[in-house]
Amino acid sequence: MTVARRQPRLAAGRARAQGVPTRGTTAPNRLRRVDRWLAAAAWSPLRRAADPLVVDVGFGASPVTTVEMYERLRPVRPDVRVVGLELAPERVAAAQAAARPPGLLFALGGFELAGHRPVVIRAMNVLRQYDERAVGSAWAAMAGRLSTGGMLVEGTCDEIGRRACWFTLGAGGAPATLTFSAHLPSLLRPSDLAPRLPKALIARNVPGEDVHTLLAAFDLAWERVAPRGTFGPRQRWIAAAALLRREGWPVLDGPRRWRLGEVTVAWPPGPR
Repeated sequence: MTVARRQPRLAAGRARAQGVPTRGTTAPNRLRRVDRWLAAAAWSPLRRAADPLVVDVGFGASPVTTVEMYERLRPVRPDVRVVGLELAPERVAAAQAAARPPGLLFALGGFELAGHRPVVIRAMNVLRQYDERAVGSAWAAMAGRLSTGGMLVEGTCDEIGRRACWFTLGAGGAPATLTFSAHLPSLLRPSDLAPRLPKALIARNVPGEDVHTLLAAFDLAWERVAPRGTFGPRQRWIAAAALLRREGWPVLDGPRRWRLGEVTVAWPPGPR
């Protein structure tokens, strides 16, 4: 018997939190790659903001990754405020022991952001557990709550944080960039990141789709610069990213980020 998949709903309670509870799996340092990237990418919006508010959507069964994000963003803006949101009241209650008011708080909420208007939203490993048809409405709900010049980061990583992919979206709710991030010594080829693509792309990694063409081009560049592997996987990754750019792909960052195992491209990548 086929059971219809339920669409996102409004959870009960005064907060009218939008969404459905996820599995809640998390672990220390799981989101270190996206946090490191955010500390650089969100530097200007956070520094300019009158209210440097960051919302972490779906922090999971443990608040540890929200606490870590707070610590990693404080050097950017010492008065940053981080609010971790969850739909499960028992998770919110358990997280209160980790709160550090007024800088770090935990509350009941979902895609409606509990009424907040943040500069930055992090929603990692949340939409992965939804039907692809729900992604657009979730993006719109979250991005619509961004403050002027804010950014939404949405994507997926593996269980120990070694491989991750994420979109950035602005107030319009459409992806602006796609970032790949990997622990390079354990990566055989760039397309090994495909299982960690954001939900909107995971089923589109097929011939004829932009993401498939991009990953195939990245793999080919990786093979073409194989001799650089003599100097280690970091140098090979840097050379492959540079080759992608020379071949017309809209690679937005440079060696300073590439050496960390990152590559960010404009999305959609457009004609080449």
